[in-house]
Amino acid sequence: MTARVGVVTFPGTLDDRDTQRAVRTAGLEAVPLWHRDKDLKQVDAVILPGGFSYGDYLRAGAISRFSPVMESVIDQAKAGMPVLGICNGFQVLTETHLLPGAMLRNNHLHFICRDQKLRVENAETAWTRSYEQGQEINIPLKNIDGRYVADERVLDELEAEGRVVFRYRELNPNGSLRDIAGISNAAGNVVGLMPHPEHAVEPLIGTGRTDGLGFFTSILKRLVSA
Repeated sequence: MTARVGVVTFPGTLDDRDTQRAVRTAGLEAVPLWHRDKDLKQVDAVILPGGFSYGDYLRAGAISRFSPVMESVIDQAKAGMPVLGICNGFQVLTETHLLPGAMLRNNHLHFICRDQKLRVENAETAWTRSYEQGQEINIPLKNIDGRYVADERVLDELEAEGRVVFRYRELNPNGSLRDIAGISNAAGNVVGLMPHPEHAVEPLIGTGRTDGLGFFTSILKRLVSA
């Protein structure tokens, strides 16, 4: 049986179709999930894709956090289901407190869209097993509220526990503390990052490379071995 990965669509989501395509490219079944529906349709993992859910009113991800689907996602994530939050999805994960910290406006106060080099700091999460620790990858980045912040105690805990999953290389594009581009929960099943791996899975689109495909092959490996 093919592993099933749910992709949630909120009002204002932009990258759900690209994310579904990336899931299928990795050999998984993509299952569309609507934000008003609590039923996760027996999926094995969930991705919260990028965009501007609810227009980013109040704060990015603040309203989506209360969508009916998130009640089910939160419960299943706490039970061990793999969950990936990309860009706006990362913002939603911090609003739900599945991941610590918060996302603020970029320090230069401008929207940024560029290819971004990252270093893989943790290759043991559910979403990074196809990479090697220390490997550098290049995937697109596009955001205006992408500056990751947390207090020093939380930052020290993330570092000590190996929960900084990705770090910006060469250029910190948004002022994120300690160059953090992505983090995980303590169990490693929930990962959030600002860059967009779904835009780097085929050589004809995005960066022209396939550096983002590893996220999706990683979860395939995780689900097949479970």
